[in-house]
Amino acid sequence: MTPAWHRLEAYASSPFKRHFLHGLALLDRASYYTILIAMALMTLLVSAQVFARYVLGTSIDSADELSRLFFVWAIFLAIPHGIKVGIHVGIDALVGLLPQALQERLARLMALVAAVLMAALCWISLGAVVDKWQQLMPTLPVTAAVFYIAVLICAGHGCLHLIAQACRLEPLPSAPESRGGATS
Repeated sequence: MTPAWHRLEAYASSPFKRHFLHGLALLDRASYYTILIAMALMTLLVSAQVFARYVLGTSIDSADELSRLFFVWAIFLAIPHGIKVGIHVGIDALVGLLPQALQERLARLMALVAAVLMAALCWISLGAVVDKWQQLMPTLPVTAAVFYIAVLICAGHGCLHLIAQACRLEPLPSAPESRGGATS
């Protein structure tokens, strides 16, 4: 199987763009495996908690908090993957009436606007990480900032995909005609 970045390089006309896409593909791969690990750990932990409660008559003190943490990480790490392929909820009934060239320009503009908003979220979440760093989770001697670190990574990773779409390094989500008017 050919790695994803080799397929993306065909669309990159400069070394900078190739390196950008290569780095983004590596980030995607690392994120993908981290999501798998977080989901597996959450599943194992919840299963162990159920076994401990109903079979052993005891409880794992940090099970709720850790399973929530794994869930938050899995969700926030998955958001940029959805951005990349255009999986989102949107109503494009009006946009679908515009000429195809205008639709593409509007999609690129919206990707750029969304990238700016993701950059702002990245900055704000960095402040939240710094602010919460001294706080510990109730059942574990771990900083409560780990929840906000997932948001920080999500915002940065999502911003990179949106920049790639705005610069036409990545394909934009498919045209409205092929989706039937509304996206989901």
